Amino acid sequence: MRASLPTRAVALLGAAAFGAAVAVAAPAVLPALAVPESAVPQRGESIAADAQRPDLGVEERKTIDIFRRASPAVVNITRLGRGGGAVGTGSGFVWDRSGHVVTNFHVVQGAAGARVTLRHKTYDATIVGVAVDKDLAVLRIQAPASELSPLILGSSDDLLVGQHVFAIGNPFGLDQTLSTGVISGLGREIKSVAGHPITGVVQTDAAINPGNSGGPLLDSRGRLIGVNTAIYSPSGASAGVGFAVPADTVGRIVPQLIEHGKVVRPGLGVEIARGSLRGVDGVMIMGVMAGSGADEAGLLGARRDPQTGAAQLGDVIVALDGTLVRTTEDLFRALDRHEVGDVVKLDVLRDGQRLQVKVTLQALSS
Repeated sequence: MRASLPTRAVALLGAAAFGAAVAVAAPAVLPALAVPESAVPQRGESIAADAQRPDLGVEERKTIDIFRRASPAVVNITRLGRGGGAVGTGSGFVWDRSGHVVTNFHVVQGAAGARVTLRHKTYDATIVGVAVDKDLAVLRIQAPASELSPLILGSSDDLLVGQHVFAIGNPFGLDQTLSTGVISGLGREIKSVAGHPITGVVQTDAAINPGNSGGPLLDSRGRLIGVNTAIYSPSGASAGVGFAVPADTVGRIVPQLIEHGKVVRPGLGVEIARGSLRGVDGVMIMGVMAGSGADEAGLLGARRDPQTGAAQLGDVIVALDGTLVRTTEDLFRALDRHEVGDVVKLDVLRDGQRLQVKVTLQALSS
């Protein structure tokens, strides 16, 4: 079931707010983790740090323990302008012991440089790679391995509405701030800075405010289940509706950014018309890359009749693997469920006739 919110009320949470439309979902494959699962306390395990505090309840001690274990991984990120001065702040977290730090793209968007504050020490950071379409970025700092405590990556495809969640970040510059709540919705969709859909987004009522961008959303075992990225609020402050990029997306994108500095995503090998065209219910192909899967499948872009010189419309994509495609967002959403090398079935309209072709998806960089 698709959920949508008014565009103007949705804001990303870095130093600056960017409008984003909201409306639904898809899982991915998780990478292997450097941190062993044995590092996660099992249910019912005593919490040694506060075992001698009879004035605290069990749930309080669990919350305190989650914060104590996870907060050393959470960092404050300062975006630098051309003159080296601070022009914005956000949050992030340690990904591995090599010094990689994950945050939102919009936290470092347009930055001339960045600094990362970890455990009250500040390091110059280099930007390893960004995924604009998913609002994710990876930085790297030269910090001693002993100072780096990566979070444990969880999964977002088995989450349930009502699960307790914990957000840690630096709202309004107040570092190491914890807020708690529950998962209040699943399968949401928001738009990235680039206007492309981020699917499978986790909705929470945990207080998330400007400056929380890029910080972790954790489950009750302290595992990462999302990266806080946006709020639904006319005022720009928390209204109890926050959104996080799902862990499965993070687990698929971040290793690519570390290895390649960019995301390698599946594509058809076509140039498409941006925006909706009057009288066209589907996505029109404007051009086809030579040697691409689309070219081999015989797809046609906009062209001129070789005899008359009259303009001819390109093929119009109306379905992918049986899923209707009415807009570019529908097409991006459908492609996001696939990998490079997959063969997809396209339904296209050409001169009023409906055709079906198979296209092998190729690697596209973003």
